[in-house]
Amino acid sequence: MNRETFQQEHGILGASVEMQEIVDVIQQVAPTDITVLITGESGVGKEVVARALHAASKRAKKPLVTVNCGAIPEGLIESELFGHEKGSFTSAVETRKGYFEIADGGTIFLDEIGETPAATQVKLLRVLENGEYARVGSSTPRKSEARVIAATNKNLETEVQQKRFRPDLYFRLRSVNINVPPLRDRRVDIPVLIEQFVNEFSRKNELVFHGFTDDATHVMMNYHWPGNIRELRNVIESILVLEKGKRVDAADVQKYLQRAPVYGAERNLPMVINKTFEQAERELIYRALVDLKSDIIELKQILARGGGVPQEEPAVKEWTGSGNGTLSLDDMERRLIVRALDKNRGNRRLAAQDLNISERTLYRKIKEFGLDV
Repeated sequence: MNRETFQQEHGILGASVEMQEIVDVIQQVAPTDITVLITGESGVGKEVVARALHAASKRAKKPLVTVNCGAIPEGLIESELFGHEKGSFTSAVETRKGYFEIADGGTIFLDEIGETPAATQVKLLRVLENGEYARVGSSTPRKSEARVIAATNKNLETEVQQKRFRPDLYFRLRSVNINVPPLRDRRVDIPVLIEQFVNEFSRKNELVFHGFTDDATHVMMNYHWPGNIRELRNVIESILVLEKGKRVDAADVQKYLQRAPVYGAERNLPMVINKTFEQAERELIYRALVDLKSDIIELKQILARGGGVPQEEPAVKEWTGSGNGTLSLDDMERRLIVRALDKNRGNRRLAAQDLNISERTLYRKIKEFGLDV
């Protein structure tokens, strides 16, 4: 099968050299049982690559089981992956198969593998080495013939150096490493993706779309797309729904794009470079809080110019690392988490998405701050 036909059949969009090279690797690797590690930023399409690897393999008629390792609480992940026996823990009211057992003979896709707890990493290594695992609450070894494909948006080499990821598991996973580059590094793919998303969404929802002007396309071609393909798809869908009945120009497109650039000196805040994972998390959460505070200040200023609402000094000052702010960083972090949970009516998955952290991290923060939610 030639490359173009393969791309169309498996939904791999893009005409860039980078995507063509990825397709070539998929075609070479798919027929084998070798473990594949897919790396790249969030939203670049790692799951599309995993699905293509499975669909082009000799296991295509067997199940493809997708597991989001970052979305499963630490205390449940081994039960989810390997199954459990009845009575092995309080809520184990019946025997249950795990994902490795369900995927036997097919493919298991371990997304966000970098979020896996250390104790679970040991057991994953055993499965990768000889296919053996045991259900929680049982000492009887079982076998799984599932092929493992893993994905992460983390730099696992750094995780290994920081002793958060086992080096033996890392080297076993990356038998073949497919790195999917961010959309900003393959801008030639943007028009192809736009056309596909427009056709797909307008047909599915019976919408009439009158197209983009040249300057609108220029804006999208030069935007940095921090959310990658996922963000582009969402923007296109929003435009088709909310701007229907008109030809979309640059001003229309700008309304759906993030106002502040993500790369470079976006604010006078410390950059997350050479920091521990905990420090990076805290600063990213604080950055979201500063963004929220700025929006509130801007709204107050707009209202003040219209009369009736006096301008006020903001209650939360920007943190500069000197300790002179009105609130401590812990207080700010706690308030932001409470606000995200309130906004999403206690839904932790949605709150974690708003905060741009994993569900496991959110669970840990809720416990750390003693939040009763």
